[in-house]
Amino acid sequence: MSDDLTSGGAVGATVWLTGLPSAGKTTIALTAAAELRSAGHRTHILDGDELRAHLTADLGFSRGDREENVRRIGYVAELLASHGVTVLVPVIAPYADTRASVRERHEAAGTAYVEVHVATPVDVCAARDVKGLYARQARGELSGLTGVDDPYEPPAAPDLRIPAHEQSRAESGRALVALLRKKGLA
Repeated sequence: MSDDLTSGGAVGATVWLTGLPSAGKTTIALTAAAELRSAGHRTHILDGDELRAHLTADLGFSRGDREENVRRIGYVAELLASHGVTVLVPVIAPYADTRASVRERHEAAGTAYVEVHVATPVDVCAARDVKGLYARQARGELSGLTGVDDPYEPPAAPDLRIPAHEQSRAESGRALVALLRKKGLA
């Protein structure tokens, strides 16, 4: 593989935002990315929905496929982060062991990895229902919805836990950027 990217001395990191569907992961990532970019940081969002349409379109929603989805996204995130990009990854990533394997890959490569749990309760997510998934599941049109009829294993000790249902989008984004600054990553 060629090494075309250069970091120009910038410190990169993968910031993995995990949480239930409609928890606010992408909203927080967009908010934090805007602040990081305005401060001059190379920033990219690897959105789970977009990646499902392209990078992992061949995968379904079995446990094995969900794990492979996370592994592939983790690989791309680590590659970008290792070249000085702050990579925000708003992806459900329901299984703790798969998230741990992504963290281990980053650690082995010497690339910063930050885990953020967007800790919005399932009832709030269902009320938001940004994509209509909870309604489809309730009507019996969808099964395997993470946190409802498929497991979600919340992180036991994330670097940051954001109660997105208790604070504004701006407060959540600022909390994330503040953590990155504290860690010397922004």
